Amino acid sequence: MKKRKIPMRKDIVTGDMAPKKELVRIVRDSDGHVSIDETGKKSGRGAYISINVEIAKKAKAEHTFEKVFSTTLDDNFYDELIAYVDHKQARKELFEDGQ
Repeated sequence: MKKRKIPMRKDIVTGDMAPKKELVRIVRDSDGHVSIDETGKKSGRGAYISINVEIAKKAKAEHTFEKVFSTTLDDNFYDELIAYVDHKQARKELFEDGQ
């Protein structure tokens, strides 16, 4: 059977390449609104971050997405991102242990 290609993306905080499924996409739409792209299919400019709470906290400390998207974001966005990544990380650990 033919081996499928795994799409790789770069984590903007660490600079590491990882499979797309192991990352969270953050998108800035044409109106300049920045949000978490849960489906990975929203239109706009995207950037990826690993499903790791420590990396999300580092992004908050360094204001990474403000630099990448050339916009100002409040702390609520980063708090929402940290909570979302924490949830995804917990689900990943829970379901990987069950396999």
